[in-house]
Amino acid sequence: MTFQQIRPQKGSEIVLQQIKMQIETGTYAPGSKLPTVVELAASFQVGRSTVREALSGLKAMGWVDIRHGGGTFVTNPLPIDSSSLFDQGQTLQEVQEVRRFIEAGCASLAASRRTEGNLTALRQILSTMEASLENEEESEQADIRFHLEIAKASHNSLMIGMMESLTERLQQSMKASRRLWFFAERASAEKLLQEHRDIVDAIETKDEQLAAEKMSQHIHKVDQVIQKLAKISTDKF
Repeated sequence: MTFQQIRPQKGSEIVLQQIKMQIETGTYAPGSKLPTVVELAASFQVGRSTVREALSGLKAMGWVDIRHGGGTFVTNPLPIDSSSLFDQGQTLQEVQEVRRFIEAGCASLAASRRTEGNLTALRQILSTMEASLENEEESEQADIRFHLEIAKASHNSLMIGMMESLTERLQQSMKASRRLWFFAERASAEKLLQEHRDIVDAIETKDEQLAAEKMSQHIHKVDQVIQKLAKISTDKF
């Protein structure tokens, strides 16, 4: 007889599931504020880092909004159902696959063909990103402009056209992919900014292979966590 391997749950996954269940059952209503990290840590008898990881996962799934200096709030409206992340994950994964191939090619061509004007535009966007680290909406818009600008730096009209045709999908996926990136990396906005800088540095030094690799790695990180979060979202105790 073959037995299915049982993966032990991490403390953060258990906390995530418990908070998610309290949201689903109405203990915490849409738009309401959750207890502080300190209060949740004391309630669950776990460390604050465990609670923060759980809240990051819930944010990536779309269940909560974490406001800088303002606390954590239940999203309003809530996700459609418990399987919505899986459905969204499938769509997001498809967009990510297309992005990885197109944008790696754009980065490689940009490294070969970029002009000083292209570099200036990219550096200006990086400056905007740095100035918007605490403003999620502005940071997301700068992120989208960054990827479109790299396509322009490829000086390939078909590449530019494909990226522009993906703009709507890109806007929809960028917010989700950024949330997933932060959850997967457990890192700060500064580290995400550094990844963008690394891509521009490779383009500036005209290293086509490195530019493509940095872009591909940058996008691929999100793919690695989509299925993990979908699994957590549908796990039952």
